[in-house]
Amino acid sequence: MLDLSTSVAGPYGALLLGDMGADVIKIERPGAGDDARHWGPPFLAGESLWFLAVNRNKKSVTLDFATGLGRQALHALLKQSDVVVVNQPPKVQHKLGVDAASCQRVRPDLVHVSVTGFGLEGERADWPCYDLIAEGYSGVMDLTGEIDGDPQKIGAPAADLLAGADAAFAAVAALFERSRSGRGHVIDVSLVESMIRFLSCRIVPYLGSGDAPRRSGGTDSVIAIYQTFQTADLPLTLGLGNDAIWERFWRAVGQPETAQQAKYRTNADRRALRAEIVGHIQKLLLERPRLHWLALFAEARIPAGPINRVDEVAQDPELLRRGLFYAMTAGEHLVPQVGTGIHIDGEANTPRMAPPRLGASTEEVLRDIAGMSQAEIDALRRDQVI
Repeated sequence: MLDLSTSVAGPYGALLLGDMGADVIKIERPGAGDDARHWGPPFLAGESLWFLAVNRNKKSVTLDFATGLGRQALHALLKQSDVVVVNQPPKVQHKLGVDAASCQRVRPDLVHVSVTGFGLEGERADWPCYDLIAEGYSGVMDLTGEIDGDPQKIGAPAADLLAGADAAFAAVAALFERSRSGRGHVIDVSLVESMIRFLSCRIVPYLGSGDAPRRSGGTDSVIAIYQTFQTADLPLTLGLGNDAIWERFWRAVGQPETAQQAKYRTNADRRALRAEIVGHIQKLLLERPRLHWLALFAEARIPAGPINRVDEVAQDPELLRRGLFYAMTAGEHLVPQVGTGIHIDGEANTPRMAPPRLGASTEEVLRDIAGMSQAEIDALRRDQVI
């Protein structure tokens, strides 16, 4: 597959396909490369760690396909490809000749995956967009933060990563269908729409009830008790998601009679008295440190957990045991990575290639996959096309 995208969403989708075994060729601008290569600090051995996070299992080819010779080379690669991922707005796709119609003229059964801010059609189709903009459009920022505080962005590029996952999922579905029909497909993924899908469980209740959710600091779940609490030292999360867990919680803390009170019989009853219950639980949890409560709740099978910092997550022994974090050798350096967390037949993904240096595989790919001669490659280099 060809990855013609930059930044996070498209490259992450290509990474997911690469992790599942696809041979991914990343096409980058000569001299500059993917925009994300310049996003830093922090850098590792001169490479942006943001770039390194979403570009493993790829070969990098530098190619200016805005030129005639560059486009010929791109077409040679397209003929050998099953999937191409692009993230330019529609007008730019057409200008560069990487829109679906142009690419499928070269290979009719190609799966063309477009990841844009607003989709391939409509009045916003050519508007520029980043994750931040998509989060604002989606409603998630309005629901994130304290009641009286400002809207907040999620602490990760959520729209990018969701759109990338959608792109990979759709590409696999399209390839599966192609194996039966032989037809190519056009995939249209929008950062805004992927982010809005993420809010389905907040939007559908509004559509069905007319009650618009408001920012609440994460304390307004449909589940009556589903929020953070302070303990004698550190905060924890607690989710009393059904009647059985509700009863187990009060037995575990030595107050089984509370669970039996008629006024707390159903989740709806408990939601109506949420403030009263939260006050009771908060007073109780302040009596002991977090480790005490987490041990007690684990024994009683009550959903609860710490609020980890990133450094604590990265050192979690259970996550390390499952292979979620690992490092790959790139020259003299180790490049840290976060796996997909997907296990197939009991095994996590096995990484094959560290994120590539800019243009590291240009000659190899043009020679072995595009079928170009050394003289043709030399001409491209002479004309600064690669």
